[in-house]
Amino acid sequence: SIHLAVHSMKDMPARLPDGLAMAAILPREDARDAFLSPVAKSIDDLAKGATVGSSSVRRAAQLKRLRPDLNVIQFRGNVETRLRKLDEGVAAATFLACAGLNRLGLSDRITSAIPSEIMLPAVAQGAVGIEIRADDSKTRDLVAAINHETSAIAVDCERAFLAALDGSCRTPLAGHATLKDGRISFRGEALTHDGAHCFATTRDGGVSDAARMGHEAGEEVKARGGALIAY
Repeated sequence: SIHLAVHSMKDMPARLPDGLAMAAILPREDARDAFLSPVAKSIDDLAKGATVGSSSVRRAAQLKRLRPDLNVIQFRGNVETRLRKLDEGVAAATFLACAGLNRLGLSDRITSAIPSEIMLPAVAQGAVGIEIRADDSKTRDLVAAINHETSAIAVDCERAFLAALDGSCRTPLAGHATLKDGRISFRGEALTHDGAHCFATTRDGGVSDAARMGHEAGEEVKARGGALIAY
């Protein structure tokens, strides 16, 4: 009954249902995670044993690896609900995507944007995609005009990594690709939920190899992680 659907690519399953396809990726927003806190400027500034709220298993695992002394609690609800909980002192800090806060006009709530070297973003974070029926060539042709090729190539690489690991938003996986001068660089990782183990990898190659690179990176991490990352 509809011709297309607009999605946050971060929340899309690793494999689409039969008969559906992604037709375009819009220009990507800031892919980094945002650190929000009324009492600290960064993760390192948090007091020992401080309580941090997060609904993301990825961020929770990464935080436990960075600061195992911190107390991580569930922080559910929409953006406004999480911000209210933070203001009420339920936690000393929380994390949200920079992209979402920017799009909502709430960038002033960001205490600091976390470098990807410290907290690798979720696969396709900051990207918005257009999904269509795979056999709908008319809509595909129309939507092609708004496809942002650089963003699409990066997302293809990252999602190939996700698919190789059979990952979802309920698994501690992260991956981020960047393009420069016709080359693509990718970093990916899978963590155990307690943050005790992190299996990371990198790739660099031509943009035409983006999906293959992501897939091979995922296969490598899966082989190295074995049962520890069998979700």
